[in-house]
Amino acid sequence: MKESSKRIVSGLIFAAIFIASLKTHVSFTLLTFAFGLISSYEFNKLVNQKGVGFYIIFILIFGYFSITEYYLNSILDSNSFFNDLKDTLLILSIFVSIFLVRDLFSSRDLPNFLKKKYINFTFYISSSFVFIYLIANFNGFYDPSIILGCFILIWVNDSFAYIVGKNFGKQKLFYSVSPHKTIEGFLGGLFFCCISASVVSRYVNESMDTSYWLIIAIIVSIFGTLGDLIESKFKRESNVKDSGNIIPGHGGMLDRLDSVIFASPYIYLFLKFV
Repeated sequence: MKESSKRIVSGLIFAAIFIASLKTHVSFTLLTFAFGLISSYEFNKLVNQKGVGFYIIFILIFGYFSITEYYLNSILDSNSFFNDLKDTLLILSIFVSIFLVRDLFSSRDLPNFLKKKYINFTFYISSSFVFIYLIANFNGFYDPSIILGCFILIWVNDSFAYIVGKNFGKQKLFYSVSPHKTIEGFLGGLFFCCISASVVSRYVNESMDTSYWLIIAIIVSIFGTLGDLIESKFKRESNVKDSGNIIPGHGGMLDRLDSVIFASPYIYLFLKFV
């Protein structure tokens, strides 16, 4: 099977599994947790970090926020302490992500605190899966249409960035980190992602206007691309092509989810303003 065909088939299977998991709150939570564990393993392998402590951190963080969010939504109207913890996690995640972006454009060493092995893992990998979960429960109850809309925009952006870039791409976007990404591919992904915002607002989630979904599409395209580049830099520094081989044609789970991993805190931040 050709690489492009393998990529399409495995991508469709991945999408089907994800969409099927959205049927119930429990199945979505378990799949998000499983994706997070696999991504944690791949990230630790990528940066040569060992120890069970990383997985304990992920289990505790994801378990606490998912279980507490569920019971608060089911039993209580609000809890200021829990909301403060979510905001603190969001601030720290965005703070770390800013330094990861800066690292793309600078040859200077990262600040010492970012070199601590638990910092990137906690506030770049683990927290992202918490926000993926929280986005689906943002309205005070489980609403799979919101996270489905976000994933559709990410899939459209990634797919058309690849198609446009492969067929029309000439100007390199960030050659030193990802030689195959082009400016034309990025703009193609952004354009079709924005077009898809209208479809999402009409047929997937009608609780938010098209203008809101258009902003989410822009967030997805920009921050999703940055997330892809950041993961590419980690791979380049580790001298590997893919983070794993669990998804044929795509590589590892981290390769498949790098866009949403980086974009999820920013999507959640926008939803808070909405």
